Amino acid sequence: MRSLLVILVHVMLFPVLAEAARIKDVSRVAGVRDNQLIGYGLVTGLPGSGESTPFTDQSFIAMLQSFGIQLPAGTKPKSKNIAAVMVTAELPAFTKQGQRLDVTISSIGSAKSLRGGTLMQTMLKGLDGQIYAVAQGNLVVSGFSATGADGSKIVGNNPAAGIISNGAIVEREIPSPFSRGDYITFNLLDSDFTTAQRMADTVNNFLGPQMASALDATSVKVRAPRDLTQRVAFLSAIENLEFQPANGAAKIIVNSRTGTIIVGQHVRLKPTAVTHGGMTITIKENLNVSQPNALGGGDTAVVPDTDIEVTEKKGKMFKFNTGLTLNDLVSAVNEIGAAPSDLMAILQALEQAGAIEGQLIII
Repeated sequence: MRSLLVILVHVMLFPVLAEAARIKDVSRVAGVRDNQLIGYGLVTGLPGSGESTPFTDQSFIAMLQSFGIQLPAGTKPKSKNIAAVMVTAELPAFTKQGQRLDVTISSIGSAKSLRGGTLMQTMLKGLDGQIYAVAQGNLVVSGFSATGADGSKIVGNNPAAGIISNGAIVEREIPSPFSRGDYITFNLLDSDFTTAQRMADTVNNFLGPQMASALDATSVKVRAPRDLTQRVAFLSAIENLEFQPANGAAKIIVNSRTGTIIVGQHVRLKPTAVTHGGMTITIKENLNVSQPNALGGGDTAVVPDTDIEVTEKKGKMFKFNTGLTLNDLVSAVNEIGAAPSDLMAILQALEQAGAIEGQLIII
């Protein structure tokens, strides 16, 4: 773990030569986005691994009624070959009617497995409640489960969820604001005022003055032709322009679960003196047997014997001058043999003391 820590920190602390990036790699066109679809349906044909719940039975009866089959009042199907599921999909921008989407199917009841099942025709709706796609087909389930006669059970992956590749057909297109208005807005993936201004300057150098302007740290507005065919060619030229994004803010990312620490190259330390020592407490439980003499008439008893040992390491103090980087701190911590958890504690203490010129983020 300590070796991994050192490697990660030193990689981040080496001077990084800034490279040019294309506009399409650091931003997205406003309004050009995916849309989430969701639907409720039934999976049939399960080999006894389904369920019989009130909402599943009600859905099954409603499906039969849609085909003109009327069950006697009060009838409960109690079929183990069906399961109620939620169906989800992502509808990409500019997807046309008749194109297909991948769908994910997840059980919402007590079905043990969806393996071998078939999704019945399911309407997929958007946020506005309109139907945009229809899903149907045979499930592919990677998970499995098996139960022995003695009650033992083994489960691999998740047998209660599956996918259908190209299982949904798009029935309605989502209108896009791409073809409306006199401007196209680019939204940066990482908000930064300097990057936004540099991007606007690059577009102006290519198209002419006052063709682009930075609205804030995220958005850059570019004047574009109204004709749709010209707009596509225009956007193709703009998104391939290269410019120099700004360097990111000074940050330290600490993953408390894995012990991983990433330090940005712009992090600096203020004049600081640091000492960090550790105390180790070892508790041992020994069981001793107390046995009376042969003629004592007593009972043999087990007597617990607890040994507590406290070991305190002497902490070494090290001092940092103005402008030193976290590389100096890492080197000092490694010299005294501190573990990643020790470095985390030191970083938190330095941040609380205001000695770090950067942002400490703990995840």
